[in-house]
Amino acid sequence: MSTEGFNPFRMAQAQFDKIADQLDLDESTRELLRNPMREYQFSIPVRMDDGMVKVFRGFRVQHNDSRGPCKGGIRFHPQETIDTVRALATWMTWKCAVVDIPLGGGKGGVICDPHNLSMREQEQICRGWVRQLAKNVGPLSDVPAPDVMTSAQHMLWMLDEFEQIHGAKYPGFITGKPVGMGGSLGRTEATGYGVIFTVREALKQMNLKPENHTMSVQGFGNVAQYAIKLYDQLGGKTICVSCWDQNDSTSYSFKKADGIDIDALLKITDRFGGIDKDKARDIGYEVLPGDAWIEQDVGVLMPAALENQVTAETIQKVQGGVKIIAEGANGPTTPEADAVISERGIFNIPDFLANAGGVTCSYFEQVQCNMNYFWEKEEVLDRLDTKMTSAFIAVSDLAKKQNLYMRDAAYIIAVGRVAQACRDRGWV
Repeated sequence: MSTEGFNPFRMAQAQFDKIADQLDLDESTRELLRNPMREYQFSIPVRMDDGMVKVFRGFRVQHNDSRGPCKGGIRFHPQETIDTVRALATWMTWKCAVVDIPLGGGKGGVICDPHNLSMREQEQICRGWVRQLAKNVGPLSDVPAPDVMTSAQHMLWMLDEFEQIHGAKYPGFITGKPVGMGGSLGRTEATGYGVIFTVREALKQMNLKPENHTMSVQGFGNVAQYAIKLYDQLGGKTICVSCWDQNDSTSYSFKKADGIDIDALLKITDRFGGIDKDKARDIGYEVLPGDAWIEQDVGVLMPAALENQVTAETIQKVQGGVKIIAEGANGPTTPEADAVISERGIFNIPDFLANAGGVTCSYFEQVQCNMNYFWEKEEVLDRLDTKMTSAFIAVSDLAKKQNLYMRDAAYIIAVGRVAQACRDRGWV
């Protein structure tokens, strides 16, 4: 999560300020888009398994809903902060806009560590979160989804609580639900696949082939796992992944020069994406320090963990052969690192474009729930590919036309669309 001295919301605002200047936005529009429209902070009392009551802190931030209901995940993390949630809600607004889906940006969280909570305790946190917000979220106003350390089961508990409170069925209230309970086929793969759809297009644009470029990934959660699988299918090879070890609170990188075997690694991975070090060594992996992923001599780097990972310091470790940085995580790259990436001519696929596959498929799930008709998996993924490819081409074309850094081009499209929606509504 956020490290000391790093404020993700200030970074999100700095990114916005730069684009507001380029778009010459008026002062009222800047003020409206620079800050969230609504914020909720609350306490969730839970009777723990030992009989004691523990109070957890919860959040929901609704950044902007000019283009449609707010949309964004709910994180369970011991280092969650309101500024992290504000930043993520802001980035969600731009993410929905850049792929042109009719939703706004929101984000939520609870300060807790699911590693140390029973399933019953986690259920009570989920239901308590909904009870605090039942009047402020819903299918027509704010649609939550899973995020870091939350799952389809958490979403189903939240849906059940929402429906009990309102006395009716609202399957479109929340996305990321289990398939068969209103969830969409393809949702599990969507974010990771979406990243690789954009990598595929970037390589194509650069006249490069996946089979000639290896990849190194930070993170081994859902996004990274499916990104690696699809990159393998395209003929590419991933040689290094890093992940957090909950047993000793340290991150490690796992390297195999001839390419990792994703299925073999998954067999020794816990439900939070942590790989067993000893078992990894037994099957031929080199276990390195956690930050070794960024030092690998590969063609594609993919930060797919948390924010503030590619910094002014760590970018110096990036090898000369790196052609693409594809941001599977939210806010992994600081503005200082962006300047170096641009100067070195590395093709950056910014987070709110690269990882928009998740929210795009969440939108598909919401649509399917609302019409009570569900598509086959192939149709979902084909629609996702079409959306991600179209968004990438639009951003890439603008970047080439105006000689812009990809992040700036994506922001210009996204901020421009949201600002226009605010003007059309008469808000500014």
